[in-house]
Amino acid sequence: MPMWRSLAVALGVLLPAACGDRASVDLPPFTAGLQEVIGSGLVSPIDLQAPPGDSRLFIAERPGRIRIAQGGVLLPTPFLDISSRVTVQGEAGLLSFAFDPQYSTNGFAYVHFIENIPGTTGDVVVERYQVSSDPNILQTPRTEVIRIPHRDANNHYGGRVAFGPDGMLYLSAGDGGGGNNQFMHAQDAASHLGKLLRIDVSALPYSIPADNPVWPSVGRNENWAIGLRNPFRYAFDAGQLYIADVGQDLREEIDVVSASASGLNYGWSIMEGTLCLAIGGPCNTPGLTAPVYDYDHGQGCAIIGGYVYRGAAIPELEGSYLFSDLCSGWLRSLLIANGVVNVRQAPNVNVGTPLSFGQDGFGEIYVLTNDNRVLRIVRP
Repeated sequence: MPMWRSLAVALGVLLPAACGDRASVDLPPFTAGLQEVIGSGLVSPIDLQAPPGDSRLFIAERPGRIRIAQGGVLLPTPFLDISSRVTVQGEAGLLSFAFDPQYSTNGFAYVHFIENIPGTTGDVVVERYQVSSDPNILQTPRTEVIRIPHRDANNHYGGRVAFGPDGMLYLSAGDGGGGNNQFMHAQDAASHLGKLLRIDVSALPYSIPADNPVWPSVGRNENWAIGLRNPFRYAFDAGQLYIADVGQDLREEIDVVSASASGLNYGWSIMEGTLCLAIGGPCNTPGLTAPVYDYDHGQGCAIIGGYVYRGAAIPELEGSYLFSDLCSGWLRSLLIANGVVNVRQAPNVNVGTPLSFGQDGFGEIYVLTNDNRVLRIVRP
């Protein structure tokens, strides 16, 4: 089975017999193009980051490596190679990484992957590494930050570790896999699955910030929000939090809330997007946070969340959240102005099969694809 199709199955989406372009609705257009920035050498690129102002591109490969590209050329030695400890079954792999806000002084990087060790295979793990005397290589001694058991199914791992504007470390986790929230984690505050977590890593072991929500006595107070299915991915911008949550068979959604809003319930599996499912109970919607935008599976199969554009190359996209879909490959933007949600689509732009987005040290945005390309979004 091709990797992109197995990933779609792992994401828990219903695919047609031939997953090609899907019909799209009529949306206002915006102008954008794509520029390939690395010729060859990558294997399943899944995340791209860089410290602010750093011209290097740090690119995670799903099998368990982080590579560095400088001037469009891949350096021969990986920034990090933990491939022997990473499983790629289903949706698993090295999923993301984040540079500490104080990286320039402390050299810390946080790596998020799915473990491949007998007895703990499938666990969602975040580890901290420190850069070596060579700025292009991380030291191999590591410190485990957090571990979330995820051993019942090999899908819905969720998808990103990142620092928020408050300096706290956030981690999104899927609902544990299978289908229909079968393990009932998403609405269970005692589980870390189907959640967005927020922890303080200024010293390890981590602590729970004092202003995190306090859940019932059985709850886990690392949980910043609940009711997510497979958040792939989320991003912070200008005091806002954007979450792209992959749906099941019907709807794909984007949630946009204040980054300081705690204790929210995004509704899965009571809701899928704006539709009532009521899996595991009645469809009681009071107290649930509805998406600002969702679309049906006539337009795609699995949302791939991106970033708000803050680069210099395309000033007309300033403030627009860019995203795509695993099956359709269109490029869309979402902008909220005066309380109105405006969604546009770039005509004649198709990224193929996108696996993830990335953002460099200057705010430019990239799309990473299943055929091992890194595409920068540019003005045509």
